[in-house]
Amino acid sequence: MNSTQAIPFLNIQGVTKKYATKVAVNALSLKIPPGVIFGLLGPNGAGKTSLIRMITGITAPDEGVVEIEGRAFKESDQQWIGYMPEERGLYKKMKIAEQLQYLLQLKGMTGKAALEATEYWLERLEIASWKNRKVEELSKGMQQKIQFIATIAHKPKLIILDEPFSGLDPLNSKLVEDIIHELKEDGATILFSTHRMEQVEQLCDEIALVDKGIVVLEGNVKDIRRRYRKSIYNIVLEEEAPLPPLKGVTLLSQKGDSYQIQLDSNLDARSFIQELNQTCHIQKVELHLPSLSDIFIEVVSQRKSK
Repeated sequence: MNSTQAIPFLNIQGVTKKYATKVAVNALSLKIPPGVIFGLLGPNGAGKTSLIRMITGITAPDEGVVEIEGRAFKESDQQWIGYMPEERGLYKKMKIAEQLQYLLQLKGMTGKAALEATEYWLERLEIASWKNRKVEELSKGMQQKIQFIATIAHKPKLIILDEPFSGLDPLNSKLVEDIIHELKEDGATILFSTHRMEQVEQLCDEIALVDKGIVVLEGNVKDIRRRYRKSIYNIVLEEEAPLPPLKGVTLLSQKGDSYQIQLDSNLDARSFIQELNQTCHIQKVELHLPSLSDIFIEVVSQRKSK
């Protein structure tokens, strides 16, 4: 790996943010590689929003530094950041197309480029017929699409999306998901914050779980799910039949010819499968990996109990 590849896109070093007597972010450090979709997770009040505000330069850390591409963050960096907060920041009385062009010019685009980008993205998000309507006339989901356009249309290198699927139906959620993947393929680094764990599993390459202002879990999504796996297996038999009683095996659930079982920690999985195959015809067997939702609950619950 050369020196350029070794530099994280975002390098957050020991940042702390206090509000009166409350410590929102506590000496937090995090490295986010370039060109990934990175999930920032945590329970309510964990410090995610405070961290995002420091990354975007809205507020400054009381301690620590935020580095972008190997250098300290500076005010001009805001031009190539797209930030979509959970709370909408649109002007309700302003027409959609005019508002988008205005917001994009604030991000440094020329009037002509802002007009072209506005027309392209309104068409892409299937909302072009509403371009001369006021924001207050739109549904929650349509407002969300306008906010999304305002976040990405100036082609930012860093895109921060806080609950981007709020108010969207399944079809529009899929449309936005596809665009997020395209933005990643075009080289953008995307920081994604949500409480919908199934979308984190589908979208994110890496995650960090923040609780009480510190990172308590981070890494590649697949690696984390493997790390928290238990000896649980999903088994499909060629025909529906009761599993024979086997020592050290607990049947967790059954649906037709599909079974979920848990093995005692001292039981060898390969030996068990061989033994079971002598009495039953196994069609499929796979290790069950916990969902990120299960892992989230487990980690946060353990911290609460301490």
